[in-house]
Amino acid sequence: MPDHGDIKVDIAIIGGGMAGLTAACGLAHYGLEVAVIDAASPPDLTHEAYDGRCSAIAFASVEMFRALDIWSPLEETAQPIHEIRVSDGASPLFLHFDEADVGDQPLGQMVENRHLRQALFFRAGQFQNLHQIAPARPLSISRTDHQAEIVLSNGQHLAARLIIAADGRNSSLRAEAGILTPQWRYDQAGIVASIDHELPHCGIAHERFLPDGPFAILPLKGNRSSLVWTVRADCAEAIMALSARGFEAEVQKRVGDFLGKVSIAGPRWSYPLGLHMAERIIDRRLCLIGDAAHGIHPIAGQGLNMGLRDIAALIEVLVEAARRGEDIGSPFVLERYQRWRRTDNVTLAVVTDALNRLFSNDIAPIRQARDLGLGLVNKMPFLKRFFISHARGTVGHLPRLLKGQAV
Repeated sequence: MPDHGDIKVDIAIIGGGMAGLTAACGLAHYGLEVAVIDAASPPDLTHEAYDGRCSAIAFASVEMFRALDIWSPLEETAQPIHEIRVSDGASPLFLHFDEADVGDQPLGQMVENRHLRQALFFRAGQFQNLHQIAPARPLSISRTDHQAEIVLSNGQHLAARLIIAADGRNSSLRAEAGILTPQWRYDQAGIVASIDHELPHCGIAHERFLPDGPFAILPLKGNRSSLVWTVRADCAEAIMALSARGFEAEVQKRVGDFLGKVSIAGPRWSYPLGLHMAERIIDRRLCLIGDAAHGIHPIAGQGLNMGLRDIAALIEVLVEAARRGEDIGSPFVLERYQRWRRTDNVTLAVVTDALNRLFSNDIAPIRQARDLGLGLVNKMPFLKRFFISHARGTVGHLPRLLKGQAV
């Protein structure tokens, strides 16, 4: 519900994007008093021009959205991913993942970001204990051993037992807390667009490792797909400057003819690619989630899912602590969250970095070795199941929400 007066809450979330709103809905679902603050108004955040990108939501993440009653509005617009095919340039070898290898549930779902935001705002509006404050931004924040206090640009004052930083990769809260964040840029940019095509995609996602970078074709509802095209940074500007017809021709060349004739549907976006990893994700009365905590290469489509795993773990830690009568902002409680998420986050960052370096290298011996690897994995069922489980997000010490269970 919107709020205009001074309030006292259990948790204040700075950042009302997909990570912040998911955390807010999850915590409010279990009875905690939550405020979520964002500088942009909801109509801006749900407009296609704000963010026309799409996200691959892993099976386990979908289970969490279902458990929190967020998923229902997305049933009509989400596209199930039934298969994933990974190929390396012109090599005849490819890796094939099929939902039938692990059961009868999709490997994941493709969702337009604006549709996910709309579903999150709809769910958030159903809670009396969730205060949406926007547009507003923090003017000052003080964090003591006992509570946190926030003064907002709209004149409101908030008191909270815990602040969650969901304010993105350039998090001002992370910087204010003095949390060191090693990071580097890849000499790459990601170009994102949607296409219409003549032939059906059959719910198959394609990841092609081409000489000029990875090229992903991800199925959307109907005869539409989302493209994530990784290019060298010095080429991105020229590609973005192409006319609509010129860009379409370059896309058709890389897609091939298996989808028939393609046409560009809507605008295209370009953004620099990099990696960052906060050295710690907690501080006094503060914890980080999502891009405020980490950012990885999109090569495996796990960036949002990584943040959702943070959120599922944090919800479980905080809700259980509240039930036991503990101070949810105490270092003892927050350390449980950090301990739970640290290894998984670092491991995924290292793996995606290594995959990008391996598949962005066109040296012949390396190309031949990775082609052999793709062929071997494809012929070994236990290895295929291992990789499929990772793609579905169903491995490791999973929070209950990621299993579709209540906390």
